[in-house]
Amino acid sequence: MKYEVIIFDADETLFDFRESEKYAFEKAILEFNIDYREDYHLKIYSDINTAIWKEFECGLISQEKLKVERFKRLSHELNIKFDELEFSKSYLKHLSHSSILYEESFTLIEELSKNYRLSIITNGLSDVQSNRIRKSSIAKYFDDIIISEEVSVSKPNSDIFKIALNNLNYNDKSKVLMVGDSLTSDIQGGINFGIDTCWLNTCKIENKTNFKPTYEISRLTEIIEILNK
Repeated sequence: MKYEVIIFDADETLFDFRESEKYAFEKAILEFNIDYREDYHLKIYSDINTAIWKEFECGLISQEKLKVERFKRLSHELNIKFDELEFSKSYLKHLSHSSILYEESFTLIEELSKNYRLSIITNGLSDVQSNRIRKSSIAKYFDDIIISEEVSVSKPNSDIFKIALNNLNYNDKSKVLMVGDSLTSDIQGGINFGIDTCWLNTCKIENKTNFKPTYEISRLTEIIEILNK
């Protein structure tokens, strides 16, 4: 068996974060009595949120500041005044209660857990991810779940992968595989740490980065074919 440990990203790999984000954002914006139009408001927020998490990956902003800064930017972009801190609290509250798995995730993880040691590494906020992931139906199949805010380091920093293997008391990098949807977080992080990587490219986009994954798949279940080789 080529691999013994599989490290998974959480959101947009096993969990449908876009649906959770949509749910939480709508709940929060309606609480602030803003006339909500999903095609307009959600698109603006999603663009802001994607950009600010990229800044976080590059070490340009802390997770603590990120929580509120994205809603400051939203307020400015929409030209609507609201209490950004309270909006953040509302959004995070609703997001923490939205744990939506992709259809194939449960069966796949249940099956893999019979032969592999499984771990999750997620760049996220503890109050949100702990509830969404550690209380999910697949949590019991993982040996460890690491949330970046709790360990004060995030992907693509190789230190978070070192923490993951230390927690598993495992040190053979040649038998570890990282699976995730982000080239700049999951794949770059795995490469930085010196382990094989598998890029989940569901939208079949062109890889224009310098990060070359060991494998590329378009459906999560294709990981079985790789593991069976």
